[in-house]
Amino acid sequence: MASPLRMALTRIVLGLRRVRDWTIATAVFALLRLISLLPADKAISMVDGLARRIGPMTPRQRLAMENLARAYPEKSEAERREIAVEMWGNMSRLAAEYVFLDKLFDFDPEETEPGRIEVSGVDIFIKLRDEKKPFIVFTAHTGNFELLPIAAAAYDLDVMALFRPPNNPYIAKRVLAARRTSMGHLVPSRAGAAFTLARRLEAGGAVGMLVDQKFHKGAETRFFGLETHTNPLLAKLVRQYDCDVYPARAIRLPGGRHRLEIEPAITIPRGADGRVDVAATAQLLNDKVESWVREYPGQWQWFHDRWEIKYQLKAQGRL
Repeated sequence: MASPLRMALTRIVLGLRRVRDWTIATAVFALLRLISLLPADKAISMVDGLARRIGPMTPRQRLAMENLARAYPEKSEAERREIAVEMWGNMSRLAAEYVFLDKLFDFDPEETEPGRIEVSGVDIFIKLRDEKKPFIVFTAHTGNFELLPIAAAAYDLDVMALFRPPNNPYIAKRVLAARRTSMGHLVPSRAGAAFTLARRLEAGGAVGMLVDQKFHKGAETRFFGLETHTNPLLAKLVRQYDCDVYPARAIRLPGGRHRLEIEPAITIPRGADGRVDVAATAQLLNDKVESWVREYPGQWQWFHDRWEIKYQLKAQGRL
């Protein structure tokens, strides 16, 4: 049984953590309100410029640079730093674009001329809409990935998306409310999420997943040639419901434009018995994401602890 002193200290620590989270969230919301008073392009460019200067001074920069050094040992320090700076600009744009989603998303399936948003793979969207069969679409933290479910909705596709809420509970609550408004059904990645997604597929619905997040357990795979664990959920859902799987990604283009791409269904690896090979499927997802990241390295979130090295760096006094 915990002593009264230990319980009191725990309550104090939790209270201080809540105060810290509330303070950070209040500052973030104030900045977003300020941004909303400006024209969209001007506000987004301003935030981009600030992030490119401030981001490299944060503790996350050290983790990003370590990840880049491991993923790109052939690149120089200056080249890796340039990628990190672009990453901070991309991340800040992603945050600012939340404020202007209604204004930014001008895609209309009936229009022949592309606007700010262009879509590649229209025939696949139409096929999925007309077939009305269960399917899974996966993506990664590249470009403004938040635009993908909005594009699906433009084709009357209701995709239930699995997402990881921010660690800050005040920010998480606000983000979830914003996403529900424009992005359909959302499932926070916590206990019970797998059952919710399974029921969706069983009912003939569609599921969306981000597959490039850190996962402590799961399939042993490689990413950029480095050992890492990958969430086996997608492969297990395919094994159970035998549904097609489609890669999709968002790419930032010059001039504040975006290209959203959905690719043909991938061929799922199977064993000699015909069952889905979970480990091989997880590796296939990593290979696809790696190909995307290598094409546009500055549009991926390198400050995530994908290879679980944060504790190593802390032990070495480097973080």
